[in-house]
Amino acid sequence: MYPLFFKYVFRNLDAEQAHHLGFGAIRAVGRVPGGRQAMAKVLAPRDPALAVRAFGIDFPGPFGLAAGFDKNAVGIDELGALGFDFVEIGTVTAQPQDGNPKKRLFRLVADRAVVNRMGFNNDGAAAVAARLHARGPRRPKRPTVLGVNIGKTKVVAEADAVADYVASTEKLARYADYLVVNVSSPNTPGLRNLQAVEVLRPLLAAVRDAADRTVTARRVPLLVKIAPDLADEDVDAVADLALELGLDGIIATNTTISREGLDSSAEEVEACGAGGLSGAPLKARSVEVLRRLRARVGDRLVLVGVGGVETADDVWERLEAGATLVQGYTAFIYEGPFWGRKIHKGLSARLRASGRLSIADVTATAPSTPA
Repeated sequence: MYPLFFKYVFRNLDAEQAHHLGFGAIRAVGRVPGGRQAMAKVLAPRDPALAVRAFGIDFPGPFGLAAGFDKNAVGIDELGALGFDFVEIGTVTAQPQDGNPKKRLFRLVADRAVVNRMGFNNDGAAAVAARLHARGPRRPKRPTVLGVNIGKTKVVAEADAVADYVASTEKLARYADYLVVNVSSPNTPGLRNLQAVEVLRPLLAAVRDAADRTVTARRVPLLVKIAPDLADEDVDAVADLALELGLDGIIATNTTISREGLDSSAEEVEACGAGGLSGAPLKARSVEVLRRLRARVGDRLVLVGVGGVETADDVWERLEAGATLVQGYTAFIYEGPFWGRKIHKGLSARLRASGRLSIADVTATAPSTPA
């Protein structure tokens, strides 16, 4: 049903408009009395064998929704009711910003991909913090594991980036089950420069300190999200830095600026313009980076695999490559609201066929000898 709806309705709408309509419908259904529970019963069946523990947190399964879909924390638990085992909101910046001029989101249907140059459009850390406060207590009282992804405000100079990230951390860390520093979007000028270890070191150290000062009752897990376009030696350097600073994990990978190997016509690709490419074309490089990270860090960090994840087989491949958790986003556009359910049913079937007792046994067999 959804593929037909996408073909004849969503595909003919501006991609950003379609996103707002689809997300609005999900929130509307979830906020009808009993609606969220009904959604979860149909779309989020839980197989106990898929449960995962990471950062000291119990996840109902390994598959979550990546940052970018819910930038402003307006539908966290409704998305959880669609079968996502965790939801990462953001990217949130310290100051509210409109993002880049529209049009800024484009589909490449032949590649099951999307190009975006959204530019961290969001309501700002203060507004998002107020929304999260109104949402109520963290788990276990709230059903959805929540990641909070923070980035640099566009108008803030690169030299002042540390203070900008700290301001977001001070407002948002208390509401996060885990916190992500995003230095890898291609749509904020100069942001990817922050991935250089000599710049990244003081930034991550300051965010860690701010989280510890702000949240004293527990340790908020801290991760960094990296780009697939990093050279292998830079991936190694970030991995070494994460170990040095005692980070909890790395998310690999964000969108790419590459346009190589696409099936879409050159004219269609050119019409999209600049921005980050996400979806199926990222699959090979994202897995490659994930394997490299696991070989580098062993079992000392939690790795989150993302980029080109479409099917249960893709999730399984990431788990075998060393991920503890896996995220998707772009395929949600093409697969619709039954996507999470499909992933979970496929994972359960793969698990039974493998003879393993739990999904944790899959990650335990991943190569983990430090390089």
